[in-house]
Amino acid sequence: MAVSMVIRGATLGEAFAEVIAVLYDTVKNVGNKDCSFKPHIQNLESTLDRLLPIVKDIKRSINQIDFPEKKTKSLIEEMKMGETLIRKCSKKRWWNCCFEFCCPTELSELNEDIARFCKDDLEANSTRNDETEISMNLNIITLEKEDSSNLDRPRAFCAVRRPPNFTVGFDMPMMELKTLLLKEEVKQLLLTAPAGCGKTTLVQMLCQDNQIKGMFTNNILFVNVSKTPDMKVIVQNLFSYKGIQPKYQIQSDEDAIYLLPQMLKHIGPNPILLILDDVWLGSEFLLEKLKFNIPNYKILVTSRTAFPRFKHTYNLKQLNEVDAMTLFCRSAFLQDESSYIPEEDIKKIVRGCGGCPLALKIIGGSLCGQHAVVWHSRLLKWSDGHFFFNSDTELLPHLQKSLEFPDDKIIIKECFLDLCSFWAEQRIPATTLIDMWAELYKLDDIHAIAYLQELTIRNLAKLVMTRKDASEVNSYYNEDFVTQHHIFRELALHHNSQEPIGQRLRLIMNISGNNQPKWWMEKKQLINARLLSISTDESFLWSWCNIQAPKVEVLILNFQTKNYTLPYFVEKANELKVLIVSNYGFFHAEIKNFELLWSLPNLKRIRLEKISISSLCETLVPLKNLRKISLFMCNIGKAFENCTNKVSYALPNLEEINIDYCNDLVELPVGLCDIVHLKKLYITNCHKLSILPKGTGKLVNLEDLRLRSCTDLSELPESIRSLHKLSILDISNCLSISKLPKHIGELCNLKVLNMKGCLRLRNSLPESTMDLKQLKIVVCDEERAKLWEPIKEFLTKLKIEVAKNNINLNWLLK
Repeated sequence: MAVSMVIRGATLGEAFAEVIAVLYDTVKNVGNKDCSFKPHIQNLESTLDRLLPIVKDIKRSINQIDFPEKKTKSLIEEMKMGETLIRKCSKKRWWNCCFEFCCPTELSELNEDIARFCKDDLEANSTRNDETEISMNLNIITLEKEDSSNLDRPRAFCAVRRPPNFTVGFDMPMMELKTLLLKEEVKQLLLTAPAGCGKTTLVQMLCQDNQIKGMFTNNILFVNVSKTPDMKVIVQNLFSYKGIQPKYQIQSDEDAIYLLPQMLKHIGPNPILLILDDVWLGSEFLLEKLKFNIPNYKILVTSRTAFPRFKHTYNLKQLNEVDAMTLFCRSAFLQDESSYIPEEDIKKIVRGCGGCPLALKIIGGSLCGQHAVVWHSRLLKWSDGHFFFNSDTELLPHLQKSLEFPDDKIIIKECFLDLCSFWAEQRIPATTLIDMWAELYKLDDIHAIAYLQELTIRNLAKLVMTRKDASEVNSYYNEDFVTQHHIFRELALHHNSQEPIGQRLRLIMNISGNNQPKWWMEKKQLINARLLSISTDESFLWSWCNIQAPKVEVLILNFQTKNYTLPYFVEKANELKVLIVSNYGFFHAEIKNFELLWSLPNLKRIRLEKISISSLCETLVPLKNLRKISLFMCNIGKAFENCTNKVSYALPNLEEINIDYCNDLVELPVGLCDIVHLKKLYITNCHKLSILPKGTGKLVNLEDLRLRSCTDLSELPESIRSLHKLSILDISNCLSISKLPKHIGELCNLKVLNMKGCLRLRNSLPESTMDLKQLKIVVCDEERAKLWEPIKEFLTKLKIEVAKNNINLNWLLK
């Protein structure tokens, strides 16, 4: 229906109401179509949505409102023109529309004029008092209009906005989230994901679902909490939105909390859904304050933080490769006419965005319409260490909000920044990070893991705890690992790159072939970094330049070749405390100049991965400060053989040895038994290990002995009876052990015994087990638990933990 037909024979107020109604119908029809000015249509539709209650009141009370004639007629004409413009634009192809009409500009002006007219004129000229429904609705529009310019303030208009017209990858998450929300036992539900993953979009889609709208009829309340929530403002906005006048003025948070449940009960009996969007860490107290014993009342929270207190949580995952490609191409307007962009370039950029919808939209938008040369140039810059944050002004500020830590937790931010020393999506062993942070920040194991847990809660990293027994909490982390999303590694790299190279606390270098950075070629380049990470690929030509790193405390070396040469500057890195060398090639690698390490006076921790070690003891000067050696997937059969010195001379103060997945280890070298200061000996997943030396009993300071998953190990030597300081003995999944040592009872300090999976251990336990007076926990399966039943009456502190079958296969991918 044309607008010009509506005004005939109508009063000014009736004409105003009818024109808005026709404009609204036109906007709704066009809003379902795909057009370039769709965001402007959505903004206008949102304003008209808020006006509908007022239009209804105008029709009912047409004689009580004094319409300003001149302004009303002017706005009516503007709305007529707007309606005509929208209809014409909707019939044009989008590229012609952009040139033939100034549609976006005119629609924005129309939207602002309608809102301003309702705010300044109808509200001022209404003959009814401020408590009327018209005035209340006008006030809501005013508050919403004022609030739209400040995203950090809660929305006064507590309605869920419509989702974007184009979404991808949300169908399955929405179905899963809806199913969880509709469960009767779910009263509070947390939707969590890193920044930019589409949490708010998913909620908007959920609230458009017919089943959700049918259940929570007119009772879906949306509150944008943000960083600094104000309980008074939140409750005032909820009252305003529902058109209810509180009994008295809300002057404090206590007043707000007292009045809110009364309002919620008043709007019943239909179920109520309260959505708290964008709740920050530190604001979770809102949940407790907004919990009320009201039937059919549910709270849905969205947050970047995975608050542990929530019993029901839904983790929104990143987009898969197909959906990510679809969203990126849509954002970059890559249609058939854009096929000149190489597909491989597109895929590289999409992979770089790591499935983050926000990154895909913004990066795609920034490349929209650009020549193929620009695309390729951008890729070259990114691969050369110029992160895509440098070419974008929107993405970086949004993600940096996740790095806002209070002063008393700033060390957690430092730990986050350290994670970029490893490759994206790499499984970083938790013990590797513990080694680093023990020396950089003086953290013990428990605090380091606690910080990793907090990074996980903030969705900045993910700590995966594999095959964790109750007895191992806060004690064993060798099988745990950490991963970090690509986009957050890029964020950390960008943050670390802000200082000049020579002044950075962390220097991260990725070298491909012989493409070394220019600064590296300068003579005697001085590096003041405390943490230095150098990664090379299989084509690196081993041209280590003359750099100096006198302050480096942690050195991380990643490579992919069969032979490796340590950088020559290592020999003079006198402050080096932690060395991590990882081979990511297919075959084991040999290190040619391993002897450079023996000149380092402060080296405390060494971790080697997939290295063939010829000798660990060929040194003229003992490594007196070395406290820990970790060998993962290494060939170590000859590491302690044919040595010019005894192990006890070369490593006199070693306190911890970790040997994991070293398949050529058949017999533990006798020389290790002479390291009298050893406190922890972990030999795990070494399936060919068949025997421990009789001299094991000489390790009189040993406190923790773990031999888990050494499937060929048939027995423990009787000499372990001398390990009077031993408090933890782990022989779990040692399938060949058929009996415990006869004199095991002499382990007078033993507190934890893990014998889960010792399937051949079927005979009665040694009589001496009754002397294990300090034994508190035995972990075993049901069959082994029966063997301990006669012993329990003699050991009053003993608790038998029957291990459950663990179907977690994360450990297989270590």
